[in-house]
Amino acid sequence: MISQKAVWEALSGVMDPELGKDIVTLGFVSWEEAAGENGRHRLVVKTTNPAMHARNRMQEAVLFALERALGAPARDQVQVEVRALGAEERTPETRKVLPGVGTVIAVASGKGGVGKSTVAANLAVGLAQLGYRVGICDADIHGPSVPTMFDVAREKPGSVQVGDRLLIEPLEQYGVKVLSIGFFADPDQAIVWRGPMASRALTQLFTDANWGPLDFMIIDLPPGTGDIHLSLVQQVPLTGAVVVSTPQEVALADARKGVGMFRLEGIAVPVLGLIENMAYFSPPDLPDRRYYLFGQDGVKRLAEALDVPFLGELPLIQSIREAGDVGRPAVLQGETAAAGAFKAVIAELLRRLGKRVD
Repeated sequence: MISQKAVWEALSGVMDPELGKDIVTLGFVSWEEAAGENGRHRLVVKTTNPAMHARNRMQEAVLFALERALGAPARDQVQVEVRALGAEERTPETRKVLPGVGTVIAVASGKGGVGKSTVAANLAVGLAQLGYRVGICDADIHGPSVPTMFDVAREKPGSVQVGDRLLIEPLEQYGVKVLSIGFFADPDQAIVWRGPMASRALTQLFTDANWGPLDFMIIDLPPGTGDIHLSLVQQVPLTGAVVVSTPQEVALADARKGVGMFRLEGIAVPVLGLIENMAYFSPPDLPDRRYYLFGQDGVKRLAEALDVPFLGELPLIQSIREAGDVGRPAVLQGETAAAGAFKAVIAELLRRLGKRVD
């Protein structure tokens, strides 16, 4: 009969490829004794990479190590299950990418044009206003707009020597560290990279940048559900995702797909909540009147149907658009309706994360 001690010794040479330490030392292995005379021991192994191919490789590495150390029968006596680390387990100590960042949130949308980047920018600035250390990474290769929204479109990040590495130094604006794929392309030229090239470039924004210690990293994802999304969520240690949608049916259908993507077995990223943007219009001369131009409570109903938190609604106000165009996010506007709406959404997100709100 195989003992737990023998299994631990056999697996002490199996390394987590991202962290460079063995899975026993990391505490990534749990053991259940066999039930019944002919039962099999159950071995649950955690891995930092949620991708299916990565989990399959880890399973083969574990089975090979057991067979090499304990003989061929070991494969028949032990049932091996490989799981990705859960959100609560994805701490800075258990990852190589963005090790100094506490909470990593992807802001996504099923389709373009729903205000995803506007929401991402205001979330970042609003969190910084509360005293959190915040960074925002613009990963939207189809239309990087964060440089414009932070009024740094004409600036370029520099470089800094950190140890033996030369790293990209993010810009800083409104208390937020900013990097965008748009900084490295001609603003008048469309970015037409193929998937692998885009994935490598985006990965560098996280691995070759001097982000330093941060409480929050906000990632503005491209709209839709494509290979860029798969690459990012498999390489970047996301705490969770926020999905933005307008309340109209065509947008809700795509938002549902966006939630479904994060719930895929090979991705398994928690959806922290849905945000309804352009929920209603209030004329400047009638600020208490609300016109639901795209339908009412569509995102709220979708959140209930998908069993996902609803983080709140944001109005369709001219000042929000103007604030984005001039590079000064609306959450900076003080005691206005626009700023108040963003602050309410941020407060609800923080409550869901168990973080301080003020």
